[in-house]
Amino acid sequence: MENRSIPNSEFPLLVLEDIHMTFTHHGNLIEVLKDIDLVVNPGESLAIMGASGVGKSTLLDIMGSLEPPTKGVVRFTDRNIYEMDPAALSRFRNREIGFVFQFHHLLPEFNALENTMMPAMIARYPKKEASEMARDVLEKVGLGRRLTHRAGELSGGEQQRVAIARAIIMRPRLILADEPTGNLDWLTGQEIVDLLLQLNREEGVAMAIATHNHRLAEKMSSRMEIVKGRIQQVKRKPAY
Repeated sequence: MENRSIPNSEFPLLVLEDIHMTFTHHGNLIEVLKDIDLVVNPGESLAIMGASGVGKSTLLDIMGSLEPPTKGVVRFTDRNIYEMDPAALSRFRNREIGFVFQFHHLLPEFNALENTMMPAMIARYPKKEASEMARDVLEKVGLGRRLTHRAGELSGGEQQRVAIARAIIMRPRLILADEPTGNLDWLTGQEIVDLLLQLNREEGVAMAIATHNHRLAEKMSSRMEIVKGRIQQVKRKPAY
């Protein structure tokens, strides 16, 4: 597997500056996010809290290069990502960002190994190497014995573990997760929380997670809330 360890750096990993996001709905202008300034540091784990519909998912989309803001700048290791051309932005997204959603979005006709291989195949890795990479990360998330099982043959928690394996196969520096435990029972959700935090500790990958799960938020190194489109104070735990 390609060695893409996180470098020691004085620079933040991700910086959002004066982000605004507006939509037009039935002729009305709706301002979802406004005056957003946010810094995510290498290895940080950030919980993004807030009521449903407040803009958490929209913020993750902007952070992950999926949707440009109406106004503002998004920098990843000091690069303005929305100034990249489409091909460069796709490569960046494939290699630097891992996405985990509430619904796993696995391809039902493929097994766990094949689903996990997808980002590496998109990056044009040889199939054998992509398969080896997928096996490694599936072992890491506890699914080494479920490689050939299709999505429908896996439990909800196992499907989400495959989604996490798919998100980390390219060794991204940032994982963005949108309610990753929202579709799971409490016990299974707790297992997913523990897995994500284990990856944060052992792999050094930064993560920002939109969640209603207060127990998950309490375990993160930082926590913030969106209220009426604005970020309330970001609370960071002291480093020991």
